[in-house]
Amino acid sequence: MRELLARRDIQLTKSLGQNFLHDAHQLERIAAAAELSRTDKVLEIGPGLGPLTELLLQKAGEVLAIEMDGRLVEVLCERFAEQLASNSAPQLELHHDDALKFLQREPRDWCDWKLVANLPYSVASPILVELAAGVRAPKMIVVTLQLEVAQRLMAPTDDDHYGILTLLVQLDFQPRGWFKIPPGCFFPSPEVDSACVCLVRRATPLLAEEQREAFRRIVKKSFSQRRKMMLKLLKQDWPKEKLEAAFTRLNISFLERAEKLSLEQFVALTKKILEAD
Repeated sequence: MRELLARRDIQLTKSLGQNFLHDAHQLERIAAAAELSRTDKVLEIGPGLGPLTELLLQKAGEVLAIEMDGRLVEVLCERFAEQLASNSAPQLELHHDDALKFLQREPRDWCDWKLVANLPYSVASPILVELAAGVRAPKMIVVTLQLEVAQRLMAPTDDDHYGILTLLVQLDFQPRGWFKIPPGCFFPSPEVDSACVCLVRRATPLLAEEQREAFRRIVKKSFSQRRKMMLKLLKQDWPKEKLEAAFTRLNISFLERAEKLSLEQFVALTKKILEAD
């Protein structure tokens, strides 16, 4: 990997989170966690030099990869010329684009896809929030990210890492498992620890589409100041009487802080507040 970059005089850009996973064992673990078959369609964000892409093409039927760095797109085009060449049904579709902007600009239905990627750490959270919402979300997410973000995604109620990202993603996805990846498995080695997480889309949505925006507002307001009572924070956006009635019906203390409420309680609170509208 170092030699390839040197040959092409490619200087990696820190702002793009360009730490490439090169360890074959860890790459195999990621692909195995995705449980791929030839019927699967895979979205890969940030393929870099393509080591994970190669595994995905071996195991899945179709791969759509989005790479922001034009220099790396050239490498990928050469490396996977055969998979890109078919005029009828190319196995690989490669986009030179900003992944977050691509997802926002083209709201595709990803429900039959799996997201399998070593996500650029600088944009991992917004990409996950954008993708992992509603009926268009992928059926499985297997991604490598900064350990701290992984812990937030997988956190149980009342955990130090439990918060907005936890709830926005777990509304539609159930955590299946995760494993750490040492810094030495990347080039260049990142200054932070990393982990791969696996999340599976819930078979039955917890909220209807029209209830989701209220859920997001309630969660974000409740965690806007973690040490404050969430009822006091929510009063900034909803009438006191309506909130107190909802809290009382759900047996939630008026003194409770957001980190003490489970996902199920936030879902129930959302429904109660909307019932009163």
